[in-house]
Amino acid sequence: MIKTVETENEGLKRAFMLTIPAEDIDARVEQEVKRIAPQIRMPGFRPGKVPPNLIRKMHGESLQQDALNSAVQAGVQQLLQDKKLRPAMQPEVALEDDYKPGSDVQVKVRLEALPEIPAPSFDGLKLERLTVDADESAIEEQIQRLASANKNWTDAKKGHAAATGDLVVMDFAGSVGGKPFDGGTGQDMQVEIGSGQLIPGFEEQLVGAKVGDKRDVKVNFPADYPAENLKGKAATFDVTVKSVKIAGESKLDDEFAKSLGLQDLEQLRGILRDQQQQDLNGLTRTHMKRRLLDELASRHSFEVPGSMVDAEYENIMQQLRHEASHESDPEAALKEIDQDAAEYRRIAERRVRLGLLLSEIGAANSVEVTEQEMNRLIMQAASQYQPKDRDTFIRYIQQEPMAAAQLRAPLYEDKVVDFLFSKADITDRKATRAELEADLEAEEGHVHGPGCGHDHDHGPKVKKAAAKPKGKAKTDEGKPVAEAPAKGPVEKASAKPKSAKPVKDAAGAKAPEAKAEAKPKAKAPAKKKA
Repeated sequence: MIKTVETENEGLKRAFMLTIPAEDIDARVEQEVKRIAPQIRMPGFRPGKVPPNLIRKMHGESLQQDALNSAVQAGVQQLLQDKKLRPAMQPEVALEDDYKPGSDVQVKVRLEALPEIPAPSFDGLKLERLTVDADESAIEEQIQRLASANKNWTDAKKGHAAATGDLVVMDFAGSVGGKPFDGGTGQDMQVEIGSGQLIPGFEEQLVGAKVGDKRDVKVNFPADYPAENLKGKAATFDVTVKSVKIAGESKLDDEFAKSLGLQDLEQLRGILRDQQQQDLNGLTRTHMKRRLLDELASRHSFEVPGSMVDAEYENIMQQLRHEASHESDPEAALKEIDQDAAEYRRIAERRVRLGLLLSEIGAANSVEVTEQEMNRLIMQAASQYQPKDRDTFIRYIQQEPMAAAQLRAPLYEDKVVDFLFSKADITDRKATRAELEADLEAEEGHVHGPGCGHDHDHGPKVKKAAAKPKGKAKTDEGKPVAEAPAKGPVEKASAKPKSAKPVKDAAGAKAPEAKAEAKPKAKAPAKKKA
């Protein structure tokens, strides 16, 4: 019988010393010998007739180790069951240094327990829902931008000198220090002068070029260029102009809509209107969810496991440091983050507390993620990996409970939030998109990035997004996290190879997401993300 002695009981921290009798280990070894005996083959003995003492002699070390591991695991599980403990994180388990096979095993077990959460209170819950109507003028602006991204190009007259707004078709060969570099050549590349598609200084040197001209374009690769070997380097591109094209007038009519694979202009407006409304509904939900979490946080206060706070704090800091590395002055950004470390830890603690609270509310009210929903989540996540890695990822999720819980958590949280919405007294108030976005951005403690509960890709924008502030980094309390993130077994597929060409690493303009035929025939010049 295992002997248990509690060695620490402070707050949520617990520590125990387990003593597992040597007889328990020996019994497990004997049981394993009997199990594998029929499978053992040895010269001079019939199959399955090898004496147990010889089996122990051949496989004694591995049998002893397996028995020890299983005994420790069983002992820890029995401890958690007897003491009614729910570990916040994986318990720390260690053998005493002086253990010798054949003797009793002393095992140190340290853990932090999940707290006893008071019965969640959400009676009298009142929330305000800001609603925003679709902006018809913004839809017309989107259509105009689509037209600009799908210009009809015609060859310019002979002798025409390329100007801003013209399309140049060129061959090029780049070199750094007089030496060519991988990916530095291209043929029949199209660039609209003034579009910002290429690295700074390149397009300006194409102004005035005519068909057949050869030019040496001298530029410097940006310091943040994706290819490490080219960052900040001076380069020369030998350019041959093959054609110059001018843009024809784009008429916003049914024919334009048909060029996108749609029936008429009204269908295009309907698609854009639906996209905009979905986006606005998402912002409205995020705003109301933030208010709900604020209300829950104000009603509940209980101790949370430090290990969970540490894990969430590190998650926040890693995100902020990653963002800081892309700032114009990374050192200054990192310094500012470090100065606000105490505030980020407070936010981490709030996230953990809200996560535990939502979990408790869900469990108490039979909120669950169905098997069908879980399978859908797994397939969606697997689609982000290269085809050859998808089966590996699926097996990993199926075999690792913590990884499965990490995948399930966002949907579970949304279902709990929906449950709470159904119990709240909700009043509607009309607002503008600008008011709604300003309210979201102004909230204290908002961290941009994964887990912020705020969709930052709002589809085709009506107004130009504001430049990212260089000052204090913001943190997000919009989404509580109750578990440390779990990493998958394989690398995600890269979205695209890092180009060594003069093109900025950027995403192109999006067409309405109606059907495949709705995409523009000509891809708009890409622009670097702000």
